Amino acid sequence: MRAQVLTGQGWKGIEQRDLPEPVPGPREVIVQVEACSLSFRDLLVARTTSDRIPLSDGAGRVVAVGEEVTEWSVGDHVAGCFFPRWLDGRATPAAVATALGADVDGMLAERVALPADGVVAVPAGWSSAEAATLPCAALTAWNALVEGARVRPGQTVLLLGTGGVSVFGLQFAKMLGARAIITSSRDEKLARMAELGADVTINYAANPDWDHEVLESTDGEGVDVVLEVGGEGTFARSVNCVRLGGEIALIGMVSGQGLVDPYPILQRRAVVRGVYVGSRRMFTEMVSALEVNGTRPLVGATFGFDEAVDAYRYLRSQDHVGKIVITL
Repeated sequence: MRAQVLTGQGWKGIEQRDLPEPVPGPREVIVQVEACSLSFRDLLVARTTSDRIPLSDGAGRVVAVGEEVTEWSVGDHVAGCFFPRWLDGRATPAAVATALGADVDGMLAERVALPADGVVAVPAGWSSAEAATLPCAALTAWNALVEGARVRPGQTVLLLGTGGVSVFGLQFAKMLGARAIITSSRDEKLARMAELGADVTINYAANPDWDHEVLESTDGEGVDVVLEVGGEGTFARSVNCVRLGGEIALIGMVSGQGLVDPYPILQRRAVVRGVYVGSRRMFTEMVSALEVNGTRPLVGATFGFDEAVDAYRYLRSQDHVGKIVITL
């Protein structure tokens, strides 16, 4: 069985290896992986992890089931859960320690063994390339907007950049009847976001004080929710443009880590909530919403299995819009 493996030398050091075929345990399924997708997290994991199959996100077909598995059959179309052991409720240290592609082997292999409770049925009619975009970025955005902020029609959501979480955040905001503001450093990306339904687009390269534009577009009140993916380079401005009592979903640190001044948060009476993907129950509810609404993911680029390093390189370039997919 072919698999891509991290060597501890960063994404450029990923190498293809032949590994033994996985055998299902009593409560496991074997999935023939048909597609995987990449997230910014995968760049970070590749720096420090060795002898591990990468990528948390993947989808494919069940090809074998363990003797105690009754809910899945050969041929079922499934996606793996980012945390195979976080089924519902509060996350526990034990459940969080099962994150695919870092704590345990991930999805970038021809076949993988997963807990029967650690997969979900993908939306009907979707390709594996589409389904592979869901486990991390989509569920993170869903958790932030639906589980956490409980966004309601008429509210305003701010999305930073055009990576996977932000694009899904835009799509979910529109599904929920909210107004969406999104930023990017490139006008061509903003034009694509407008096509997806963004109500306001802001070029932060042309407008470094982009938080002022956000405030202007909300008549000085600020937004109800921010999906904060930037970190040190954006957090202070995100606080500045959230409304009194609004929520900042703290998701990533794309622009780095740094000290946080708590005073502006207190002034805004803002809620800052850390969001780290979500549970299996959230995943199944998100899939149901996608099926009913008919929303499909934005796949920005597709690479072959032998082009894994090229896919990482493209992710690193930040030239993409939406998700980057590797097909097998």
